[in-house]
Amino acid sequence: MACRLSLLLVAALFFLVCVSPSFANSSDTYQGYPVVKVIVNGHELKNDIPAIVLDGRTLVPLRSVYEALGANVQWDPSTNTVYISFPAPGSPQQSKPVLRENVIRIGLLTPLSGDVKNFGESINKGFRLALEENNYRAGNYRIEAVIADDRNDPAEAVNMAIKLIHADKVSAIVGPLTSLCAIPVADIAQKEKVPVISPTATNPKVTVNNGRRMDFVFRVALVDPYQGTAAARFALENLKLKTAAVIADGGNDYSLSLANNFKEAFEKGGGQVLAFEKYIRSDVDFTTVLKRIAQLKPDVLYLPDYYINVNLIGKQARQMGIQSVFLGPDGWDSPNLDYATMEGSYFTVNYSPEDPCPEISEWVKKYRNEYGTEPDMFATLAYDAVKILLQAIQTADSRDPVKIKEALQNTRDLPAVSGRITFDQDGNPVKPVPILRIKDGKRVHVTNVAP
Repeated sequence: MACRLSLLLVAALFFLVCVSPSFANSSDTYQGYPVVKVIVNGHELKNDIPAIVLDGRTLVPLRSVYEALGANVQWDPSTNTVYISFPAPGSPQQSKPVLRENVIRIGLLTPLSGDVKNFGESINKGFRLALEENNYRAGNYRIEAVIADDRNDPAEAVNMAIKLIHADKVSAIVGPLTSLCAIPVADIAQKEKVPVISPTATNPKVTVNNGRRMDFVFRVALVDPYQGTAAARFALENLKLKTAAVIADGGNDYSLSLANNFKEAFEKGGGQVLAFEKYIRSDVDFTTVLKRIAQLKPDVLYLPDYYINVNLIGKQARQMGIQSVFLGPDGWDSPNLDYATMEGSYFTVNYSPEDPCPEISEWVKKYRNEYGTEPDMFATLAYDAVKILLQAIQTADSRDPVKIKEALQNTRDLPAVSGRITFDQDGNPVKPVPILRIKDGKRVHVTNVAP
């Protein structure tokens, strides 16, 4: 169980009394204050910030003391909270304190403030739950987490990544959340040779940029082209549709990448794309392009965009009498999708809580018991990212970032909530793509399209 610092003041004072401090040589000082030695279970603590005497009081660094006693200590800047947890009673770790040399630090880089902080908070919850479930251990190592807020700002993400690597000495980083931040952080990870695994960044440039494989960078989310291809296969093989039209945001890499890959896969599979139309993000009237599509009467209309534009396009299309089956990507995955308009439509997702498989049912139950809500895609993929990283650390049996990177790249058929995961040569996950349908105003899991 993790405890907040406000509940640990008494415990902290207890350690000040019961941990055996002794004065070092009178010449030993830290920023002008006398340094104190701290002995725990016969071992002298070595820390970058020593214990000192200030105004007649002995101040002992809380982190190093608790860690020497086998606890995990985390700092959460989003809530100004220190979390301390011990192994469960009776567990093998309880009676065997883990010394500092057996600790591996991993960083979480996610937006805990700014425009997408709600998504970042979900990432943080999935991250923490995975660590707690593994008792903050990976093989022979105790895991120490360091959390950093990138505010969904690329410059801040780079600054925080550098801090995590150089000041906090992490061996790996989970994050960032968005491609906006993940792409520049990938450059830092590559330069510093520290592995990064993003739960949710989908742009192909995160792991392959300008034709160069960023081999220290991985992701758990489906890369954009992968979704477009899966949607085309589903339309052809499952729905038996033969003709399609595509409408995409011409200024959005996410939308265009999905659109182009859908078109390529649909035509390669024997289908015919009758129209490929583009609009700009500020458009609210789509009647011009929809008139052309209405005349062509395609079997499927692929709408690779976020729910805001999809709601507008879908409503205007139905008002114009277009009866095509609507099909889209995970950008539709929002409670604000116009379910009435999109009735009967299908879309690809990274994770489906509606999937009845036991692994997902157990995950939903576990998350609901911990946080009182249903896990979203962000929490789920963060949970999977941590599980994959912990497995890689155990396999590498080392804190060496290069060895951890090699273990990540060699991940094969690893069980995860979002599907059994294998990393391809570009660090992208090879796993099934869930397909959802809007039916009777609800999301219904239809099938998983195999890679």
